[in-house]
Amino acid sequence: MKECDSNSSPVHSLRNLPAETPASVDGASRLLGLAQVAEDLSSEPVAEEARELAERVAEGRFYVACVGQFKRGKSTLLNALVGCEVVPTGFVPVTAVPTVIRFGGELQARVRMRDGSWRDIDLLDLKQYVSEELNPENKRGVEGAEVFVPSPLLSSGMCFVDTPGLGSVWTGNTATTQGFIPHIDAALVVIGADPPIAGEELVLVEAVCKQAQDLILVINKADRTTDPERAAAAKFTREILEKRLHRPMGEVFEVSATERMEKRGPLRDWEKLLASLQSLVEDSGRNLVRAACERGIQRLSEQLLAIINENRDALLRPLEESERRIELMKQTIGEAERSMRELGFLFMAEQHRISDLFVERHKLFFRSASMEGEAEFASILPTVSLGFGPRYRRRVMHLAQEISRRKVMPWLKAEQEEGEHQYRAVAIRFVEMGNSFLNKLADAGLSELTRMPHVLDAEKGFRIRSKFIFEDFIGTARPPSPLRWLADVFLPLVGARRTITNEAREFLRHLLETNSSRVQNDVLNRIQESRDRLEVEIRKLLHEISRVAEQALDLARKVREEGAPAVQAAMERLEQLEQEVSTLA
Repeated sequence: MKECDSNSSPVHSLRNLPAETPASVDGASRLLGLAQVAEDLSSEPVAEEARELAERVAEGRFYVACVGQFKRGKSTLLNALVGCEVVPTGFVPVTAVPTVIRFGGELQARVRMRDGSWRDIDLLDLKQYVSEELNPENKRGVEGAEVFVPSPLLSSGMCFVDTPGLGSVWTGNTATTQGFIPHIDAALVVIGADPPIAGEELVLVEAVCKQAQDLILVINKADRTTDPERAAAAKFTREILEKRLHRPMGEVFEVSATERMEKRGPLRDWEKLLASLQSLVEDSGRNLVRAACERGIQRLSEQLLAIINENRDALLRPLEESERRIELMKQTIGEAERSMRELGFLFMAEQHRISDLFVERHKLFFRSASMEGEAEFASILPTVSLGFGPRYRRRVMHLAQEISRRKVMPWLKAEQEEGEHQYRAVAIRFVEMGNSFLNKLADAGLSELTRMPHVLDAEKGFRIRSKFIFEDFIGTARPPSPLRWLADVFLPLVGARRTITNEAREFLRHLLETNSSRVQNDVLNRIQESRDRLEVEIRKLLHEISRVAEQALDLARKVREEGAPAVQAAMERLEQLEQEVSTLA
């Protein structure tokens, strides 16, 4: 791992963080007050979230999420911005969980596990926890990670957030990242030139814009594209975002994070990007922290008021009525479970229909791609240098790989979009069913339903990240057999170079057929797994409502056993807590 550049990132102490302002002190104090109320109500998850938000508000920390599609180079960009390699990078999808990069006196790292505990780790071991390669499907149960870096860019409270890439995020990996959206204060949107901005990225930016107004647009990997390509991409991105978001977009910065990490090549818009981030700190930093604080207070207050209302209702109504109510609730949830199973059978039939549809789409694609690929191969082949036999094989096989990649990768985007369309058509049935059961529970008198956020939304699209990686079949293209090497040496000498080119043509067809099939398998698997994840979301919401009601009933039983004075005292305590929440909110 590359050490931090002491010239660009001198070591700072925590005293370099911004001094607390009256607003930050007041916001942190209100959040700690909500945490205390949550503890009084035995709601530890709310209390913990309130304490964590209070800490970052007091320290003036705000989150700038680095978001974009897989392979945009987001992790490399963040490493270049802080001046050292702190988050893992690679060709395959790397980031599996959100990783916060914040200021610290020395390089350190820690991860947060699903049970809420923090675990200090060696920075060199970070990849073991946050990368898709070494922590596939997040089997280690990591909720997030924090890396402390002595970077002057972060010394005033700005924190970067490295997110899983699209084809892996928001629409791709909602379960991992959707929960982080409420904590985002600004966004560094990383795009490319091919394609400039995809449909998934538009959905992402719209979701982020509901929380954050400050967007910084970056075209990365500028060293791999031409000036006209980047200009067209920047123009297209700005126009489509302005149309979608109904507001003007700022400058699109063209950079190469790889060149900056290696300290080579032209600066391009690098200095402008740094200046834009510094302006964000100076002009908007405190406002972003304040806005994050107010969003958090509103969200946590609503949850606490819902719990208070349910506890009060449980004390006022007869225990038998509460028991019947909970029994009705359990019946409704049981009905929902049965309905989901029934819908599951219907979905299996839909899955067969969708599979047949994609088989036909694959036939059409393979037929046209094979013809176009053959023609392109034939037109480029005369320009391939002849040379030494084994070297000639490498060249023509590489040509086949490049042509097939150019055909398959754009088709992947088209198949993903069709898959999203088909998934939404199926998912909307589950969403409608889930919301109908929420309405039934509301009709049964569950007052907290008017306050609890409804997460059932068919428009989220895929909830599972894409796992597709183009397979080059290097072993097939360059067989290690000594006999094959000798044959390649002698084939040109006897005028049989055509044997190699014919094998390359067959290889091209093999690449097209295999990778296009893998594209469709990826999309179909995402439809199935996304449906499964949606079911989990529905069950989680319904059971959380049940848990709140049952906890309130248990408390009501204990208080009533102590007599009328205890009930009166409990009511007064709830009224006092409600007043405290309202005052703090």
